Amino acid sequence: MSRFIFPIFLVLVMVLTIKAQDTPFDIQLTPIQVEGVGGLQAFAFGQHEGKWLIVGGRLDGLHRRQPFASFDIAGHNTQLIVVDPSGNQSWTASLNVLPASIKEQLSATNMEFYQEGDVLYLIGGYGYSATAGDHITYPNLTAINIPQTIQAIQNDLSILPFIRQIKDDKLAVTGGYLQKIYDTYYLVGGQKFIGRYNPMGPNNGPGFIQEYTNAIRKFTFEDDGTTIKIIHQAEIYDRAQLHRRDYNVAPQIMPNGREGLTAFSGVFQENVDLPFLTCVNIDSDGYAVQAGFNQYYNHYHCAHIPLYSAKDNEMHTLFFGGIAQYYDDYGLLVKDDNVPFVNTIARVTRQSDGSMAEYKLPVTMPALLGAGSEFIPRQDISSYENGVLKLDEVDQDTTMIGYIYGGISSSAPNIFFTNTGTQSQASSQIFKVFLIKNSPTSVHDVNIQSKNGLGMVIYPNPSDENINVSFDLPAASVVTLTIMDVDGKVLKEYDWENLSSGAHHYTTSEVFGNHKVLIFQLHSGDKVSIQKVVVR
Repeated sequence: MSRFIFPIFLVLVMVLTIKAQDTPFDIQLTPIQVEGVGGLQAFAFGQHEGKWLIVGGRLDGLHRRQPFASFDIAGHNTQLIVVDPSGNQSWTASLNVLPASIKEQLSATNMEFYQEGDVLYLIGGYGYSATAGDHITYPNLTAINIPQTIQAIQNDLSILPFIRQIKDDKLAVTGGYLQKIYDTYYLVGGQKFIGRYNPMGPNNGPGFIQEYTNAIRKFTFEDDGTTIKIIHQAEIYDRAQLHRRDYNVAPQIMPNGREGLTAFSGVFQENVDLPFLTCVNIDSDGYAVQAGFNQYYNHYHCAHIPLYSAKDNEMHTLFFGGIAQYYDDYGLLVKDDNVPFVNTIARVTRQSDGSMAEYKLPVTMPALLGAGSEFIPRQDISSYENGVLKLDEVDQDTTMIGYIYGGISSSAPNIFFTNTGTQSQASSQIFKVFLIKNSPTSVHDVNIQSKNGLGMVIYPNPSDENINVSFDLPAASVVTLTIMDVDGKVLKEYDWENLSSGAHHYTTSEVFGNHKVLIFQLHSGDKVSIQKVVVR
């Protein structure tokens, strides 16, 4: 056996040894139900004194493939919803009392939103507009006074006086993120989509217009409570790295102690309908792709929680379920290019030196749940100005830090091609999220491939023949690719003596007998990547 080959059990022992040293906290989910709260996904929210104001979103599950059925009117949320999770109460108010332009936008899905004090700002979103006679992405900014609107809904009074709207075509974006770095708003990624969704493409059947922003749009507001003025700044455009939507952009505290953002994963890459595995860091000075890191879990928008320890200068971001191209199978990464629903709970941790790694938590979502869900933090939990929770100030052994609400609940991992509208639904489930801080007892599985910089990708998977292996080398290196069966028996080995730095690709058309599962192991210097491939 080559000196480069690590038997699978040895690699797993290495993983266990590494991961046992890195468990900063545990997470516990406790399900609750609140009277009158139904299923919802891809919504916006604000909160005041423990009560939530829920806006927009979809009442159904995964959108169907048929244009006539996808994103239909029946799935619109045409109410504002107030939820009191502690008091087990909820209230609703119809949007029909509002002017058409406001009513239509507030029933949209995938709006970008941000709460500034008592005001919830909502941008864009996608849905059917009776005014336009088509599905559109709304070119509006709507501002809602949260406490006054909540009070009006609870007392069955008019909500009209507390909602304002302006039009701005640069804000016609859906599936992006609205965040803030200090005094500047950042509208990160997303797209403008006009027309009916059609998986056969824009020029077949009912056509559509799809324009990714490929950008970070920056602006500030002047808002005196009556008039809103937007002051646009120069946008950042990058078609290769910012071609992202329907993902997670989380506020961060960077290793230098300053505020920033990280755009995690996102869909779809411009040249292939697969998620990004890279992430992009954004701060007041610009943006950069995180070097040496790949995110394999939680690629789609899902509930997420940013927590920072100033004592250790560590930034943790937790992700809850959703949709991903990869999942873990007893320590081995499995790649599914159908990009299934998953129940994985994972965290990405940024160390003080700026390096990042991904960890799979032992707790999972109780079902294939999480896509389009939101984490709603307790307002009395100590946090930074940008919403990052202060981990060091959570001093109890077990602390309830907030709630997860809604999202898509799927009956199976891959339902897109068979979806008739019954295989998934919008979840009404609410979870209390507990942080177990001082005495974590579990082990978080480090995904060693996330931080080795090799970025190994094997496709297609499942595969019939002609298996492709792509990887990146940070420096010139001797590389060995070993193909094994599930028992660790070597079936084939390829040695490359001196590969240059950069991207590499190899295709093997070898026939490996009747083996239904293959293990691919890539070794470069002190870096090892292992992935499992299913053979049809």
